[in-house]
Amino acid sequence: MVDLTAKPYYLNHSQIAYVQTKVAKMSLDEKVGQLFFVIGQDENTVDIPAFIKKYQPGGMMYRPDVAEKIKREVTAVQTTSKVPMFFAANLESGGNGVTNEGTWFGMPLQMAATDDPQNAYHLGTVAGNEANQVGVNMAFAPIVDIDQNFRNPIMNTRTFGNDQQRVLNMSDAQVKGLNEQRVIPVIKHFPGDGVDDRDQHLLSSVNSLSADDWMTSYGQIYHHFIEAGISSIMIAHIMQPAWEQRLAPGIADQDLRPASSSKLLIDGLLRQTLNFNGLTITDATPMLGYNTILPREDLLPATINAGIDMILFNKDIDEDYHFIKQAIQQGTLSMARVDEAVTRILGTKLAQNVMDIDETALLKPAETLTLPSKSHQQLAAEVAKASVTLVKDRDQLLPMTPTKYPRIRLVVLGDTDDGGFKEGGHVTEAFQHGLEAQGFQVTRFDQKQLDFHEVFEEGVQNLKDKFDLALYIANVETASNQTTTRLNWVHLMAADAPWFLQSIPTIFVSMANPYHLYDIPRVSTFINAYTGNQANIDAVLRKLSGQEAFTGINPVDPFCGDFTTKL
Repeated sequence: MVDLTAKPYYLNHSQIAYVQTKVAKMSLDEKVGQLFFVIGQDENTVDIPAFIKKYQPGGMMYRPDVAEKIKREVTAVQTTSKVPMFFAANLESGGNGVTNEGTWFGMPLQMAATDDPQNAYHLGTVAGNEANQVGVNMAFAPIVDIDQNFRNPIMNTRTFGNDQQRVLNMSDAQVKGLNEQRVIPVIKHFPGDGVDDRDQHLLSSVNSLSADDWMTSYGQIYHHFIEAGISSIMIAHIMQPAWEQRLAPGIADQDLRPASSSKLLIDGLLRQTLNFNGLTITDATPMLGYNTILPREDLLPATINAGIDMILFNKDIDEDYHFIKQAIQQGTLSMARVDEAVTRILGTKLAQNVMDIDETALLKPAETLTLPSKSHQQLAAEVAKASVTLVKDRDQLLPMTPTKYPRIRLVVLGDTDDGGFKEGGHVTEAFQHGLEAQGFQVTRFDQKQLDFHEVFEEGVQNLKDKFDLALYIANVETASNQTTTRLNWVHLMAADAPWFLQSIPTIFVSMANPYHLYDIPRVSTFINAYTGNQANIDAVLRKLSGQEAFTGINPVDPFCGDFTTKL
């Protein structure tokens, strides 16, 4: 059973007695409800009090919406629920993870590019402050994965880079910031993303490191946080075959499981080998990386049996609850295991000050919201100033001034809402207006209305007659449910690609993915900015024009291990 006197709980006798009594008295429906971390409900479509009374969930996760609306919904839930609930959001890059008015502070990789953990601390405090204003008490952050594979489409700027010690330093600082704002950090994604080049939203990806290599990298990171008392860990739909094979020699390949349904990886590796005594929460269970392993009817009970305490999200909620209850009634999921999970859930809520033993919610939304916050936006501007990175300037095209290059051809790549749950930055208009304000004549390349004469027949001199410099801005954001974050040129003749870059000055700026040199290796000047927010756009414009020095460092290898990208 769970030791509530030990790390990460340290509960007193009264608190432990409450948990034991509560678990003993709870009905089956109440216990099953605690196991689920459901989708945040919208007051416009659901009677929220009726929903809470019926399903009695242990937690709820919200996507961004209007701050006053989120605050109202959280208040309605917390007022109705018998047991105060976890309210979580993806606070990876700022308070924008829960409210539309929240600060998009910057992607974690941007913090790493400053090489200053204080900026990761500010990321935690800003996100935590803005979240708890609306009553959110848990962050699915920080991401403690290591960005080992530049082709991975889901980690990328969401990580603190590929240097293990920097990942630890930055994550530590973000955890500190969240804790100070009374928001519970949930580190993710155990057993570790960033090795495979695929997205666990679409399949069960694989952490293919050997058991020893895993232990000296990802294992050391998780060991560090467990020793430091982290209360909660998110479990991913990611396989770690080497550790399953070490714990169960001879296991058949078809019996290997992603961590979210692997008893070997949770009870074996995480709990017994790494000694984690705290709360485990799956990553979202609508993902294909979860649902394609077993029939959902079998998979949900297998998840709890594996040693996981809470199931994030639901499909058909009545069906999902039924699958768990059915497994209990059939004896394939024991009440002892359910009670253990509920004990951890309640113990965490007490230890993390979500509630007291009188079942009073201890975090109330702010009476008056202070969103958006000018002080938080100023902090974001300081991070932008410190992080934008000049990767190469082979032909010394910088600074870029109207005197040298009066006419600019602006080509923007990406900058769409396609892809799941993107941060939502749009940079095209901001760059055009910013360049024009500096005195440039700007013409935009329109991928939707191609000039066929230019595409098929014009030569270098024809283009030189139109513009003096080509400025490429890529805003190809990391997002779920996409297989790549590569450059995707117009398919007809790669019409927007700079075939002329050896003849006409060409500068490439990436506002998101730092690895685009892999697809445009011969470009002379390449800049990484990591986040497509306004603070970074402003910083890039200042640095392009020579008003401000480049001070960011490369937190990953932007050359992707390919010698051609350095030419």
